[in-house]
Amino acid sequence: MQAVSDPHSPPQTESVLSVDSLSVEYATESASVKAVRDVSIHIEPGETLGIAGESGSGKSTLALAILRYLGENGRITDGEVRYDGDSLLELSEGKLREIRGDDIAHVPQDPNTSLNPSMTVGDQVAEVITTHRDVSRAEALDQTYDVFREVNLPDPEANASQYPHELSGGQKQRVLLAIALACRPRLLILDEPTTGLDVTTQAKILDLIDDLIENRNTSVLLITHNLGVINQIADRVGIMYAGEILESGPTDSVFSNPANPYTQGLLAALPQSNDRELK
Repeated sequence: MQAVSDPHSPPQTESVLSVDSLSVEYATESASVKAVRDVSIHIEPGETLGIAGESGSGKSTLALAILRYLGENGRITDGEVRYDGDSLLELSEGKLREIRGDDIAHVPQDPNTSLNPSMTVGDQVAEVITTHRDVSRAEALDQTYDVFREVNLPDPEANASQYPHELSGGQKQRVLLAIALACRPRLLILDEPTTGLDVTTQAKILDLIDDLIENRNTSVLLITHNLGVINQIADRVGIMYAGEILESGPTDSVFSNPANPYTQGLLAALPQSNDRELK
């Protein structure tokens, strides 16, 4: 992990992502539910920020709000989201579509619901490339094979012709990463990238993500309930509960000396034998 400055100090460079006082609500039949409350985060070039919390803490809603992927009943009620200094909340839908998948890529939680079952996985990656790049289908397929190699998907040409149901869970997770990385985004948003994978496959995916971050100098927003995952690849961490960030700072500092009782409880419950030893 790279060295990071005091998270409470003003960033010394233009943040790749800056979220200021963001609040999100969901409308229900009975009342509005406040899912995110006054959240502020920033991510610097080449930095990985992990957001950890239990299910229902609002961490996935935060990720979806950044790219305006909220459903019809969700709305941002306050705050600002800036990518590379420009407001994402003020962009037209057309401009936002250009940024999604090109400058910012989102890797959703479940490949079984995210991949199109009626298209080969190669066509799904190639489609992203032709959407954002002026290349032929043949060129897009060549680039697809290259990115499959980058995410360690064996025999790229053969696997590109497969449909999602023909691949293992780990292979489908690699395909999702390939789709996200196809246009070499500056910011990668990973939502529970190892959920549902066995321990061995999870370790391989985490090592792969760590290598990709280092080799590409990509900035990453990592959303997970797994503190062991945060500890392995995140430079800084924010602990989220009931829509709020309760504690944040360099990962090593927060994990070795947590100040908030909720953070202390989460760390106390972490099975350290199954994760890298906490510092």
